[in-house]
Amino acid sequence: MVYNPDNWVVIKVKDKNLHYRVLGGWSGGYMTGDAWRLNSGITKVEEHDGYYDFIGSSGSVYRCSKESYGLRLNNAYVWNELKELYGDKVELMPEETDWTNKDWVQSE
Repeated sequence: MVYNPDNWVVIKVKDKNLHYRVLGGWSGGYMTGDAWRLNSGITKVEEHDGYYDFIGSSGSVYRCSKESYGLRLNNAYVWNELKELYGDKVELMPEETDWTNKDWVQSE
């Protein structure tokens, strides 16, 4: 399955093993509300003109525009809830991260 979020961020999760997840947001319209999804865990990233494909451990792909990194109303409240629940075990990755040269699957 390929998902195309309107905006996105990458969250670093520090638990038994260090892993990273895409939090995608979709802006709703007149008939639909905002939506969000959290991927299963990044295993690989492919760079293309204008976007990145974040491949998850479930096989899903989050196709993320290079121009749309960041929190908006559609995903900011989810990030705030994660931060409240997990504290320093979750961290928002900076926009200037080199997404294609990262070890996505590692242990601390």
